[in-house]
Amino acid sequence: MSEQGQSVEQLQAEIEAARSRLSRTIDELTYRAQPQQIVARQTEAAKASLMAATHDDDGGLRTERIAAVLAVVAALAIGLGLLRRRRG
Repeated sequence: MSEQGQSVEQLQAEIEAARSRLSRTIDELTYRAQPQQIVARQTEAAKASLMAATHDDDGGLRTERIAAVLAVVAALAIGLGLLRRRRG
C-alpha cells in the first residue's frame, strides 16, 4: 500500500509540476503577444539589421553602402523634383 501511496504522491507532484510549467508557458506567450512587446522586438530587429548593413565586423562604417543609398535618395529626389516641375 505504501508503494501505491508513494506512486499517487509522485503522480500528484508530476501533475503539479506540469501545471506550473504550463502556467509559465502561457504567461510567457501572453507577454510576447502584447502589441508593445511585438513593436519592441521589431524595433530591435530593425536596429540590428541597420547596424549590420551599415557597419562592418569591427564597428566601422561601410561608407560605400551609405554612399550608394544616399546616391539613390538624391536621384529619387531630383527625379521627383523634375516630374513636379513638368506637371506644375
